[in-house]
Amino acid sequence: MLTLRQIEVVRAIFVSGSILGAAKMLNVSAPGISRLLKYTEGALKVRLFQRSNGRFVPTPEARDIFEQIDSVYQKLDDLSYVLGKMQSGASSELKIGSVPSISHVMVPRAVARVRSRYPDLRFDINVLKIEEAVDYLLLGRGEVVAISSKIDHPSLVFQPLSKGELYCIVPQNHALAKRSSISASEMTKYPLIGIDPKDPYGRIMADTFDMNGLSYDITIRARFGTTVCALVKAGLGIAVIDQFTVAHGEFSGISILKIEEPTLFETYIATKRGTELSPYAQDFIGNLRLEMNDSKPTESGTQE
Repeated sequence: MLTLRQIEVVRAIFVSGSILGAAKMLNVSAPGISRLLKYTEGALKVRLFQRSNGRFVPTPEARDIFEQIDSVYQKLDDLSYVLGKMQSGASSELKIGSVPSISHVMVPRAVARVRSRYPDLRFDINVLKIEEAVDYLLLGRGEVVAISSKIDHPSLVFQPLSKGELYCIVPQNHALAKRSSISASEMTKYPLIGIDPKDPYGRIMADTFDMNGLSYDITIRARFGTTVCALVKAGLGIAVIDQFTVAHGEFSGISILKIEEPTLFETYIATKRGTELSPYAQDFIGNLRLEMNDSKPTESGTQE
């Protein structure tokens, strides 16, 4: 029985026609090649080569062996090719979903990290409402969903992703723009642009107002954080936003204030129960967690 190393050495001698040539092909010493050849011929009890005019020529009885060796080597080449494609992500596609607050800044940064490791990997990224995540996973449309709250569903599994906070955003020319923080009671003195109270982030702020007995008026309601930021930038009011939407200075024209009341929330990765994730999905989750744990709400043009 030949080892893969013996197959590699015998083939190299066959192709190059010499011990020295085989050594150069395999980037090893010539004496090592010579010793392995003698050992292989002794184990097989067959002389594989004879010397003719300074070259190693296959013996007649060894020609059938070389045909099989070449066939095995070709299969090894095919295996190496397939493994190489797997390592680069070629011919594979990672399908991921995300709620809008995580998809705008965090997901692209995580995808860039994954792409650096798997340069040929294809991506299919879907921006989903929370209620759309169930069908997306259960129907096999994607492997994972980055989500802003848990859903009570027996067929889904949730693992913690990252914690975050809510912030108040105001136009850069606003009277509050030079402040570093603001209380809930102060916020109610200004026109509010609000995320739907049914949304996880909107519910946190609505509960904060209610617990402090504060009445407030949402003059404009918008579902997505990116829309809220654009409305604030246009000078139409102030708003509450999650830290991931405004991380890394992605939005210009707004100032970001810390809310003095606690507004901590947790995000999750949702997957279908019983599903084994691809290495690409696992890498994405790890990189998304790194990006989110390192995120800071900063104004455009400022240093983090």
